[in-house]
Amino acid sequence: MTAPKLNRALVLEEVLRTPDGAGGFTEAWSALGTLWAEILPGSGSDALGEERMLSAVPYRITVRGTPQGSRSRPRAGQRFREGMRLFLIQAVTERDQLGRHLTCFAREEVPK
Repeated sequence: MTAPKLNRALVLEEVLRTPDGAGGFTEAWSALGTLWAEILPGSGSDALGEERMLSAVPYRITVRGTPQGSRSRPRAGQRFREGMRLFLIQAVTERDQLGRHLTCFAREEVPK
């Protein structure tokens, strides 16, 4: 297994939900920090989003390993941001037995 090329700076974000006073909530994204990553694309597909079609592209994003429970360890439901691009994290696993790197399975959704 070759070492990943961690050459892209991605901001790890988590969603914050705040009650809106009417029984619902508002969502805002908060930055947790910047991680260096390798991004490898998969094959794309179309999906129906809210009121429009979305092109969904899967990615394998590799970052340095961090301990379980650390705020800098990515988890499903969070996202990476690179400028205007957003990568929604669907699952995270160790890339190797020693946990030196993590692989994040993510999707970038691009409105058509």
